[in-house]
Amino acid sequence: MPKVTRRAILKASAGVACGFGLGWTGNSIRSALAAPEPQILKPRKIEAKLTGTDLTRDVLTYGDAGMPPVLRMKKGAAFAARLVNGIDEPTTIHWHGIRVPNKMDGVPFLVQPYVYTGDQFDYAFTPPDAGTFWYHPHCNTLIQMGHGLTGVIVVENPSDPEFDAEVVLNLRDWRLGGDGQFIEQYRPRDAARTGTFGTVRTANWIEQPQYDAPSGGLVRLRVAITDVTRIYSFRVQGADATVIAIDGNPLPKPFPLDLIQLGPGQRLELAIRMPDKEGALVSLEDIRGTKSAVLATLRSSGASLRRDARDLAPLEANPIEHVDVASAQHIRLALSATAENVAADSICGSLGYSFWAINKVPWPGDTPDPTAPLAELKLGKSYVIDMENLTPHAHPIHLHGMSFTVLSSSKRQVQPLISDTYLIQADEKVQLGFVADNPGDWLLHCHIIEHQKTGMTSYLRVV
Repeated sequence: MPKVTRRAILKASAGVACGFGLGWTGNSIRSALAAPEPQILKPRKIEAKLTGTDLTRDVLTYGDAGMPPVLRMKKGAAFAARLVNGIDEPTTIHWHGIRVPNKMDGVPFLVQPYVYTGDQFDYAFTPPDAGTFWYHPHCNTLIQMGHGLTGVIVVENPSDPEFDAEVVLNLRDWRLGGDGQFIEQYRPRDAARTGTFGTVRTANWIEQPQYDAPSGGLVRLRVAITDVTRIYSFRVQGADATVIAIDGNPLPKPFPLDLIQLGPGQRLELAIRMPDKEGALVSLEDIRGTKSAVLATLRSSGASLRRDARDLAPLEANPIEHVDVASAQHIRLALSATAENVAADSICGSLGYSFWAINKVPWPGDTPDPTAPLAELKLGKSYVIDMENLTPHAHPIHLHGMSFTVLSSSKRQVQPLISDTYLIQADEKVQLGFVADNPGDWLLHCHIIEHQKTGMTSYLRVV
């Protein structure tokens, strides 16, 4: 049983905000207070066939069987979920990428207590943004996420353009041995590098699944990387694909997919024009590394609809406040390794090592107040994070509760993409601008979970 540590003081030391951030309308607040019937999410252990042959024991999911459900919400409509803990250790739920009120963010002791075995916790919020998001625990994350507790969220917008089909993919690895059973979730030598990769790769808990889609139709492919380690380089073979949204936000200028690299925690939306010929296959591939892998395929089915991708209307932008770069205060963050290599109790537990750091200090910081935030921000003010990666590895850096705009990169030209997770490359310097429009304490961490749990994590406070 995880013990309560000094992290518990965070809840008392921060004035945990219950309200919504600036820019949320009165209608949104009234909608959130409407209190719809909660969706029950009960984590439990099951046996599941992940390799096509053996049944794997101790798989974790929400519900009665199979992969965690795809949760469907509507932009601007109240949503409620009740977490009923059915496993033998504490857990919570974090709504990755959704700008929720701080007390709904699911980070233990920073904003809410553990939900212990047999207990429950009610989450209620109104998603302000449409797009593809996901949900997962923020307790013992390497094991709970690694064993299956990762699900996709689709927030629908009634004004979205009409597609002929939609396919949602939950991409994740599993650390399984030859007998199909779980092996150690990580190796320290790998945690100190890129992270420990899984041995079995799945989409929707299936190796290389295939889905039918209308011939000549337009398919909206939603992809969520819920893996704890793997970075993907996506390519589509067999059809034209257009990138229409990344990390839940429409692109200012959609572009044809050639190759795009995304990391754990990130999401991708593609518009795919299916081939006219029935039976033709379209494959989503990962070509990162020495050998490409087919993740999933789409099969043309039926007579051709002969849709024209050029007729597809753009997605409506989400209501994100624009950063005032001229008046913004700058926050300098350096991602680095650390030589301390000592056990440290992170926000979500410890692996017994400190390999990684922010501003050269692993969490919790070796300061007079080791649990202090990286910075205290003023509500409604603009900020720019000047982030530099001093390590030889890429890090998907995720900010809870708020969305930022990618302003510049030392490595490449960037669109002014709005996101919550940025994959910063080795030796890259990037500027991420945002308005501190959501009060509370918000985690900032690497979403390669071994990096998070060995030092590359902290938080920002908005007051």
